[in-house]
Amino acid sequence: MSDLLDRDFFDRPVEEVAPALLGQVLAHRTAEGEVAVRLTEVEAYAGPKDPASHSYRGRTARNAVMWGPPGHAYVYFTYGMHFCMNLVCGPDGTASAVLLRAGEIVDGLELARARRPRSTVRDLARGPARLCQALAIDRAHNGLDACDPDSPLRILAGDAVDPARVRTGPRVGVSAAKEVPWRFWIDGEPSVSQYRMHVPRRRRSARTD
Repeated sequence: MSDLLDRDFFDRPVEEVAPALLGQVLAHRTAEGEVAVRLTEVEAYAGPKDPASHSYRGRTARNAVMWGPPGHAYVYFTYGMHFCMNLVCGPDGTASAVLLRAGEIVDGLELARARRPRSTVRDLARGPARLCQALAIDRAHNGLDACDPDSPLRILAGDAVDPARVRTGPRVGVSAAKEVPWRFWIDGEPSVSQYRMHVPRRRRSARTD
């Protein structure tokens, strides 16, 4: 798990990069130690041409990292409580990225458990927010170069995944382009998260009493 994925790996269409990330390893080195996760589930988002993408309506301060260069981390805050991490793909200006949805802890298990003490081993990085918690990834890591050997956050080559085990289906929790089958996962992996269809939030009706 010592070989870094190079930038060329990410400099191609996001729907090609996403399934190729399955089985690769994301490692984060901190003062406490290092935790690494083998990716088992990801989702592709294709920039301005994808209504489900954060960059669909153009460049903003929040999504600026998505616009390139490839191989960098795009970390965002959601629901007022969670961080989620993506890896930027495609040439500069395309604003596509792969959301890291789930993985298996392969290094630093005890540190990951200390960060998520109520989780089973299966659930430590089962879901994008849990993955970030287990690896101690937050907004401060937005923009880090995961292809830089000196970066604390690095993407490493893992073992090849049998293509027959790769599954694809609709993305989780999106209201637009929800039929696009750009969620990819390794069949039979316990760490893969449970699929949940997007349910629109209902506004509370005004009280009349």
